[in-house]
Parts: sequence; C-alpha cells; structure tokens
Amino acid sequence: MYPHPMRNRNSIDCFFLHRMIWLKALLLALLLTILISPGLFAREGKTNFLLITVDDMSCDSTGIFGCPLPGITPNIDRLAAEGLRFEHGHVTVAICQPCRAVWMTGRYPHNSGALGFDRINPGVPTLPEALKRAGYHTGLMAKHGHVVPSRAAAFNEIVAAKELKNGRSPELFGKRAAAFFAAAKKAGKPFFLMANSQDPHRPFAGSSQESAARKRDKKKKSHQYGGGFPETKVAFDPAKIPLPGFLPDLPDIRQELSEYFTSVKRADAITGAVLKALDDAGMRDNTLVMFLSDHGMPLPYAKTNCWHHSTRTPWIVRWPGTVKNGSHDQEHVIGGVDLAPTVLDALGLPTLDGADGRSFLPLLKGEKQDGRDIAFAHINTIASKRAYTMRAAITRDFRYIWNGWHDGRTSFRNESLSGLTWKAMTSAANANTAIAARVEFYSKRVPEELYQTTRDPDALQNLITEPSQKKRIAGLKEQLRDHMQKTGDPQLEKFIR
Repeated sequence: MYPHPMRNRNSIDCFFLHRMIWLKALLLALLLTILISPGLFAREGKTNFLLITVDDMSCDSTGIFGCPLPGITPNIDRLAAEGLRFEHGHVTVAICQPCRAVWMTGRYPHNSGALGFDRINPGVPTLPEALKRAGYHTGLMAKHGHVVPSRAAAFNEIVAAKELKNGRSPELFGKRAAAFFAAAKKAGKPFFLMANSQDPHRPFAGSSQESAARKRDKKKKSHQYGGGFPETKVAFDPAKIPLPGFLPDLPDIRQELSEYFTSVKRADAITGAVLKALDDAGMRDNTLVMFLSDHGMPLPYAKTNCWHHSTRTPWIVRWPGTVKNGSHDQEHVIGGVDLAPTVLDALGLPTLDGADGRSFLPLLKGEKQDGRDIAFAHINTIASKRAYTMRAAITRDFRYIWNGWHDGRTSFRNESLSGLTWKAMTSAANANTAIAARVEFYSKRVPEELYQTTRDPDALQNLITEPSQKKRIAGLKEQLRDHMQKTGDPQLEKFIR
C-alpha cells in the first residue's frame, strides 16, 4: 500500500514548520547577543591600531637602543621585548609637524603640500580619514595642531594637550586613554588612537625654560599650552649623564641633558600609562601597536637636520599573533613615508591614493622584503618659515646629504639653539678651536656630506672629498636623483646643477 497523500503532506509541513521555528529562534538569539554585547564582533573581527609617539626623542635615548642610564625607559623596553624593533627606522622629516604629515599621508612633503608647518593640501587622503570611513572609532591625544590640523572631522575624539598638562602628564594620559577605549567598546567599533607625548620636547622637566613657560602658560591658552606642567624634579646627576658624541663635554650641556633625560623618563611613563589602559580594557591581544619618535633630541646636530641622530627613530611594533616577541630587524631600512601604507595593509584596507610609501607588512611577519636598502630624508621650511632645503639618502652603513641652502653666507638657526647647549658651545669656541670648528660647521655647512654611520654615527668626519669614496658618492647621488625624479621633487633642477 502507498502512504495516504494528505498524511504524508502534513508530516512534511510539520517538519518544515519546526525547522522554521528553530531558525527564527537562532536568529533571535544572535540578534540578542549583538544587542547585549555590541563590541563583540568589532573586538574579534577587526584589528585595532594604537600609535604612540614621543616628541623630540633620540633613538639611543632609550634603554633598548643603547642608553646606559639605569631604568631610563622600562615601558618602552618592555614593549620592544614584546614585539619587533627596527635598527634602521628613520623619519622622513626631522621636524614635528611635517614629520606627522608624512605619517598621516604616506607622501613626501612636496606631494602633500606640508613642506613645513603647513596644512595638507585639500583632496590629499589621510590615514585617520581612511580608518574612520572603514568604521573605526578614531581618537587623538595632544599635538593635534600638528596632526592633520585641517582634518579635525577625521577624529571622533580629540584631547588637547592642555587637557593633559600640556601633553606631559602620565596620569591624565592613562585616564583619557581608558575613557577612549571604553567609548570604542560601547560603540562596537575597532579603534584608532594616536597618543602623542609632548615630552621630551622643550621646555625640559625642571629646567629654567620650564619655569619661564609656567609663567607664560597662564596667559597662553592655545591647543598646545594653557594646561600647566607636572611638578617634576630633575632625576639625573649631570656628572653621570651619557654625553652624545656629537656634543662637547661642557657643564651646561651636561645640565641640559640631565633635564632632557628627565623628560625622556616622563615620556616613558606616558607610554606605560597608555599601554596599561589598553591592557585593562582587555584589548591588548587584538591591537597593533606602533611606537616611535618624530625625530632626534632638540639639540645641535640632531633635530631639524638630516644627520643620523636627526632621523633615526626607535620604531617598535607589537602585534600579538603576528609579530614575534623580541624580534630585532637589523637588515631592512624603513622610512616614515611607509607608516600609513603599512598600517592600512595590516588592517586589510587599501592604501591611500597617491601614496609614495609602501607597506612593510612582510617584515612584521618575519619575512624578507626586496628594495629595503635605502630611505630618504627631506628638510624644506622650518618653524620660523625659513627655507633650509636638504635631502639625504640613507643606507644601513652610509648617509649622503645635500645641503641645497648652502651658499657660504646664510647661517642655520633653529629652535635647538635655545637653552643652555648652544650658548655653552659658542662661549667655549672662543678658547677651543675644535668646538669653534663644530659651531662654524653647524652654522654654515658645505654643499655635500657623506658619513659612514656604522663607524661615525655622530657625523664627525665628512668623507665627501675622500678619493676612496668617489664611486659610493656617485651611486648615492644617482639614487637620490632617481628618487627626486620619481616623486616630482621641485628641487631636482637645483640638485642636478
């Protein structure tokens, strides 16, 4: 006998009815999970990005990169132990604002419009805008007048430096970072936070410049000042300070360096406070962290130039599950222009249109990458609006510098000449011919410079006239010329002549 047709149809209908009820219940449970925990999928599905920067700090002022002062940067050292540090990481412009413009656009200054303390040209895409469009909760702490200042709408939250004791309070950085992470969780979005310590920028902790700034600060209510300074005593004995090889050993220089290193220590505490807030938020394992300085210390022969101690930065990357703990890349050369392309690549997003830099994501995975044997540095206009055109080609072992501004008459002057160090050098030059020569060279320069940085990182011996270096000089000049041609550098015609 065959089954009754109506009875069979009812059984099939009942089966599908139960299936539909079960499916609806599953969808309802899924919906309730999303409503109850809105951040669940954002936290598990997309990688967060935390960018921590410090202001005016030389690479070798950190313990992990060789500073001998005990306990100078425990938080930065710990971050390096948990991630990857680059031996040959360089910023593209060793000046605060144009350096950050390069980070945010992946473009060389002449291609973004930010030659110096300028706004990025309209229509040039930026990293924070790209991440916000991709659904990221975006935030900026301190230095906001120097980070894409024309693109404030790219950030969901902006904490002005004056709300952080002029960008120098570890406690306030920790509290505001914690609040930002909580807001990102509540919004159910991955986050991008750029936390910028304004240490160890002048005025240094405990210095006479800081005392004077305290008085001015009560009147100057800008984005960067008006919030006071933390009460900090000089933490180091000037007699025990490690003296950079590019500076003479003079009492006032040691005093200023003791104040500088006190600010370095406070910058490290800010870094630790932000990282602790990330850990406390439970978001460490799904966050890509980058740490670096915008350039070297604000003293002669470092900041606002193209020497080794101008551009070398303590570039550290931590990315749980991808970057191997305690890694040290001593082979590849990376530049600030590569930051945005790398971050977007790591987060699975397209690079910025018109970017000059390229991603070094393979290096984060422990792989090799071709074409990573040279980087380029630029100086155009500085904070005073004066033009001091410089270009540099940087390899692992050598550095070629072209001083386009040199004419034998013009004197170089920048913010690094304020404070104690330059005054001490010019005073000592009256009786010391070696110091006099250093003062004269810093002020006037020569058209070209070449240094073997592996042997002479302090740029004490210019090899540009050495016959044995003729072939090397020609090769580096050719690479720099090719770079200028490819990027449309308006200084190319002057360089060729």
